[in-house]
Amino acid sequence: MTSSPSLPLRAVGDTGLHVTELGFGAASLGNAGRAIADDVARDAVAAAWAAGIRYFDTAPFYGRGLSERRLGDALRGREDEALVLSSKVGRVLVPDASVGRGGEVDGFRSPMPFRVTHDYSRDGILRSFEASLHRLGLDRIDMLFVHDIGRWSRGDAHDEGWAQLTRGGGFEALASLREQGAIRAFGLGVNEVEICLEAIDAAPLDVLLLANRYTLLEQAPLDALFPACAARGIAVIAGAPYNSGILATGTRGSATPHYDYAPAPADIVARVRRIEAVADAWKVPLAAAALQFPLIHPCVVSVLPGIGDRRRLDQTLDLYAREIPAGFWTDLVSEGLIRADSLNAAAIEKAMP
Repeated sequence: MTSSPSLPLRAVGDTGLHVTELGFGAASLGNAGRAIADDVARDAVAAAWAAGIRYFDTAPFYGRGLSERRLGDALRGREDEALVLSSKVGRVLVPDASVGRGGEVDGFRSPMPFRVTHDYSRDGILRSFEASLHRLGLDRIDMLFVHDIGRWSRGDAHDEGWAQLTRGGGFEALASLREQGAIRAFGLGVNEVEICLEAIDAAPLDVLLLANRYTLLEQAPLDALFPACAARGIAVIAGAPYNSGILATGTRGSATPHYDYAPAPADIVARVRRIEAVADAWKVPLAAAALQFPLIHPCVVSVLPGIGDRRRLDQTLDLYAREIPAGFWTDLVSEGLIRADSLNAAAIEKAMP
């Protein structure tokens, strides 16, 4: 059965794919930070589907395969030509009985008995892709992202991984999968701008999943990356719109606000407090502004927050639907809190849900 999603769609370059403006980030289905039950995960996906979300993203790393298994189980049988599914390559899961015995490993409380190894080579990428299809139990993955390549994530190990991608056939394997029709698009799934700029010169990418780097707090992609993407027809998916927490929680709660997966430094807290003051004046929830802001830019085709249960989904849908006056954005510019070149009147109007 085919149905039309109720959320707006945006084109992923010239790939023929269209993604809903609001996507479903499935890291939480891998028990990121806390364990959730299978039925809670399944219910979250079903509710997202009912709300019109048709873009879902996962990765082998998320719970060492648990997120893929849960997402595939929840999506199987939902025939809809608008469904777009992405997963990632660069990590291969190896059986290991010492892993998955109840403790937290790499940020996930997953029972899956695998250890993670990095492999960006041709063979590693093909193995990862095939294993993901098996875990998902689905016949296709639409987009593949090279996961966490770059010095921000890999440090000194980056050079080896980059060599595997460029000289070891990794990018060639992805291009071949696309040419064969096994996938429709490929790109990077990363947390840094610099590696994106290197990669678009090294391979014919279609799309970038950029987490944490284009938000109310950070607009560095406007300098070089977004112009390069626009010139080459590369779409951008904005992951982690809350900068890993602080733009969702704000600064006023009792818990320590987090930024970039760590306690937020004082200068970031101070900046968010200034944004909160403008938000208060306009009666705009901070989290709603954070979620909607990336969609103002024409390079961004979807915003991808993490969703792990129905409560979080309902909150996200409410934030996405909030009407935000144009004056709020221009006040942020006037206060020096966001860049003027992140806005234009037509884009603001288009971005409003």
